[in-house]
Amino acid sequence: MVISVASGKGGTGKTTIATSLACSIEGDVALLDCDVEEPNAHLFIHPHIHTVETIRTPVPEVDMSKCTLCGKCSEICRFNAIVVLGETVLPFPELCHSCGGCMLVCPENAITEKGRELGVIERGTRNGLEFIHGKLRIGEAMAPPLIRKVREFTRPGILTIIDAPPGTSCPVIAAMRGADFVLLVTEPTPFGLHDLKLAIGAVNVLGIPCGLVINRSDIGDGRVRAYAEAEGVPILMEIPFDRKIAEAYSRGEMLVEGSGEWPSRFRELYGRIEMIVQESQKKRNAQ
Repeated sequence: MVISVASGKGGTGKTTIATSLACSIEGDVALLDCDVEEPNAHLFIHPHIHTVETIRTPVPEVDMSKCTLCGKCSEICRFNAIVVLGETVLPFPELCHSCGGCMLVCPENAITEKGRELGVIERGTRNGLEFIHGKLRIGEAMAPPLIRKVREFTRPGILTIIDAPPGTSCPVIAAMRGADFVLLVTEPTPFGLHDLKLAIGAVNVLGIPCGLVINRSDIGDGRVRAYAEAEGVPILMEIPFDRKIAEAYSRGEMLVEGSGEWPSRFRELYGRIEMIVQESQKKRNAQ
């Protein structure tokens, strides 16, 4: 099963939930930090990194000795990543989505591809937990290709927890698409409710079952709970506003470290997710 832990906004405790869930479950588990612009799960996991891989994406390179300036490459590109300007063709690698369309339509075979560095993927382990995260190159605007590369490490038979980026933009969709379940983390505030609505809208478009964790649940008001009930989104866990939790977080300690109720509560959370996914699969099979 693949569980994507997401949120409509930053600062809701998404990484706290993702790391605690991954470290609470026995068996083969992988944690993928897909917040490649600002990965921070490693600050809590403290993995032993054993592999570092540079990731590149193909971008066009034009041989002007073959080019006839027909403009077909510019016409097919919807991102203005390659344009015909006067007597030359200008590629803009930072805008390129690496679809290969310009190369396919070039009648003179004047366009080839070269690699542009996106960032790195680091792999490691912690007490049997497999850990993978991506680090986007500074100044790089295209996060989804690197996120998709991180997600390629999802393996059959391994429970995979994905720490998604915050928000509802393209990087978040890349981290959620194809997951079996999306666990949304929010807080009971007006900002939390506003962005939760956007996040649930995105999940509904993808057709993925989801549930809700309300962090700092004893502040704010009850509008998040009312909205979740109206939308039929189950509230699977509530975490109170607790100074001790905040102090542990500031020290880079996970919620489930040490003794207490939290390891068992996160195992119960996983059990509830399993039940929802199984029911969803039964409904799809019946259809």
